[in-house]
Amino acid sequence: MKNDKKKMERRQFLSSTGKALTGLGIAAGGGSLLAQDTQEAGSEGSKSFPTDDYDWTKHRWAYGIDATKCIGCLRCVEACKAENDVVGDAQHFRTWVERYVYLEGDEKVHVDSHADEQNIAASGSESEYRFDNRYKDKKVTKAFFVPKMCNHCAHPACVQVCPVGATFRAEDGTVLIDHDYCIGCRYCVQACPYGARFFMEEKGVSDKCTWCYHRITKGLMPACVEVCPTGTRVFGDLNDTSSPVSEFIRNNPVQVLKPESGNAPMCFYIGIDKDVS
Repeated sequence: MKNDKKKMERRQFLSSTGKALTGLGIAAGGGSLLAQDTQEAGSEGSKSFPTDDYDWTKHRWAYGIDATKCIGCLRCVEACKAENDVVGDAQHFRTWVERYVYLEGDEKVHVDSHADEQNIAASGSESEYRFDNRYKDKKVTKAFFVPKMCNHCAHPACVQVCPVGATFRAEDGTVLIDHDYCIGCRYCVQACPYGARFFMEEKGVSDKCTWCYHRITKGLMPACVEVCPTGTRVFGDLNDTSSPVSEFIRNNPVQVLKPESGNAPMCFYIGIDKDVS
């Protein structure tokens, strides 16, 4: 109880400080100052977050997605929800899948996801996920599914706008959120060009995909990668030239989403076209 009270008091202090800095137009500078305090508070001597056995200076994580293999089964979404205790409705998600459909005579691509009202109706529940069969009587010229999530960018806009340093880029390339320091300003949610962040009202903090950080730091795969039945999702360490993701990038003409944003995503795709952003 004392620790919870202390955390609450500190969050209230950071919230008022962050808002004051933002009001003065120096949110970025204030964020860097408070971020230093955050990092010092979150570490003990030379121990590496989050466990003593994991050294984040020796890894450089990346993700690969082969859209030609995705069948839209949404097992990845279900596994992510269960693994990370994400709210069980269709509006909160760390990873999601979009369907892209091209119809004969229609120049516009049709895009929907598991959060679409028609797909929710087809599943009968917001806690179950599936795509409906709305195109069964249409002439489809091309269709494919695209899994999406946080891109863990090398130059993340979300880190730049956080006024208190709660969002940070770790030594291993992952972009994480320290919920003890998040003040719920939602600047990061607005800054993300990929729509990969959401706000948890019940906790008053932002959340997103962490590539199952609690798993990968123990030598395990992210839950979504582990359950994918088609090998669509590929994960690994770029410092290891023989890792699945290193081979994926080396052997395929990969591309990233919204390269013009300057965020330098570390999630690499094949099998998508210009309409995917």
